[in-house]
Amino acid sequence: MRYDLVIFDNDGVLVDSEPISNTILAGYLTELGHPTTYEESLRDYMGAAVHRVHDLVLERTGQQLPEGFDEALHARVFAAFERELEPVAGVAEVLGELVAEGVPYCVASSGTHERIRVGHWRTGLDEWFEEEWVFSAEDVGRGKPAPDLFLLAAERMGVAPERCVVIEDSPLGVAAARAAGMDVYGFTAMSTEEALAGAQGYFSKMADLGQLLA
Repeated sequence: MRYDLVIFDNDGVLVDSEPISNTILAGYLTELGHPTTYEESLRDYMGAAVHRVHDLVLERTGQQLPEGFDEALHARVFAAFERELEPVAGVAEVLGELVAEGVPYCVASSGTHERIRVGHWRTGLDEWFEEEWVFSAEDVGRGKPAPDLFLLAAERMGVAPERCVVIEDSPLGVAAARAAGMDVYGFTAMSTEEALAGAQGYFSKMADLGQLLA
């Protein structure tokens, strides 16, 4: 394999959470008087930390979201995860191949550590990730598209950025990986190649990832 570290995004790459979380986010913002469609939520917030929601609402409306927004949103999302969340098809097989080949991997997500843990427990992916292989936007001052999160993951895993590859499904994540000086492959199960422009390659089925990394 051409890389010394594979860095996975979480939502939409490891766990099939984007349809769930963006449906809930769009509905909650609409309830609060900020009409948002599911498609708009995907466009504006997919792959982003929750502070981006606050920033865009304030920028567009001049209004701040209510105190307790983050907690209420997370509670709704976690409840839905318990009912509905599944792993991305084929991802356990990909992780198994990396283990068999001795290639280190980790996850670097815009979500909170709690969100990552809940998703992994629900889908059974927790058995594939040691605690020290999990990195969250909570760990850095700036989330994606800033490179900070990916650079932190590389540093903690002991691998130079140029020897890392990132697996992403959002434009913000692709931009962050490029800014970090890392190769990045775009997962197009919910995105388009045009939306993920700048990636080194694209794949729509997780089973095809191994060929890109070889």
